[in-house]
Amino acid sequence: MAIFKKILSVLIRISISIVLLFFLFREVDKKSTLEILRHCDIYLLLLAFCVLFTSTILCLFRWEMLLKATKILLPLNRVIMSFSGGIFFNLFLPSTIGGDVVRSIDLSTHTKKPKEVLATVLLDRLSGYVGLVVISFLSVFLGRRFIQDKSILVAVAVIALILIAALLVLFNNFIYSKINLFLHTPNAGRIRELIKGLHKEIYYFRDKKRVLANNLILSLLIQALLPLAFYITALSLGVKINIMYFLIFIPVVNAITMLPISIGGLGVRENIIVIFFTGVGMSHNLALAMSLLNSFFVFIFGLIGGLIYVLTLHHRRLQRHKPSSI
Repeated sequence: MAIFKKILSVLIRISISIVLLFFLFREVDKKSTLEILRHCDIYLLLLAFCVLFTSTILCLFRWEMLLKATKILLPLNRVIMSFSGGIFFNLFLPSTIGGDVVRSIDLSTHTKKPKEVLATVLLDRLSGYVGLVVISFLSVFLGRRFIQDKSILVAVAVIALILIAALLVLFNNFIYSKINLFLHTPNAGRIRELIKGLHKEIYYFRDKKRVLANNLILSLLIQALLPLAFYITALSLGVKINIMYFLIFIPVVNAITMLPISIGGLGVRENIIVIFFTGVGMSHNLALAMSLLNSFFVFIFGLIGGLIYVLTLHHRRLQRHKPSSI
């Protein structure tokens, strides 16, 4: 029954992605969009690709930093294997963070430290979310004169409140203990123990201020590179629009696509981008073309990650490396 529910859940999200894309493409002039893509500046597109690739590499090193902080000392190539699997499965699992489950399971099986590995993955994602919120707030403050739709302000406020709630639960023992009281039910034993273990592992980082600071710096850089990649992509299509719009809109788009609404955020991401950018004067076709190009880049990264993951499958099975513990 549980497997049936999971399959049904995935099918529903696939359907949502298909329906959203169907209604989106129904509103565009397909010939015009193809013409736009055909005449884009290849060199600027390559630059945008390199910017996105750089952000992906920084994400890898951000996670490795957290692994080292928990005394999980692994060769970089072993971390790359698990990370690549996460990128690949992000394409097919719900939301843009579905691949986190894959890299958690893969490295947990290898290290025999499931709680520690899962804690680093959660904190890695949380660190990225902190960077996202900070960039959003700075962009809204500096570019407030560009904001015409007040829903943007509401969206930024909501993602900030979610962050505050998460930080309080994870790093404040008093609030955590109060929430933990609700888990003392007959059927919550395993869930309670899992949450308790994760909280302990994540709370461990509270005294790792240098690690958290360096992690936050990387997250800020990553979250700044993503809007930059979209901006360069827009330039390649001949669109000249203030970069502040990208710094304001893209973090909000990324936050929304974290929700398990569709597969890999597909459909949700494209629709939101079109809505936001057409609202500031960009044509529907150009906004869609910009979104599709960046989605294509993500797809390429996913395929590369999948290739690495599949080619190293035999190697991972034969590995007998045991992480050092100091």
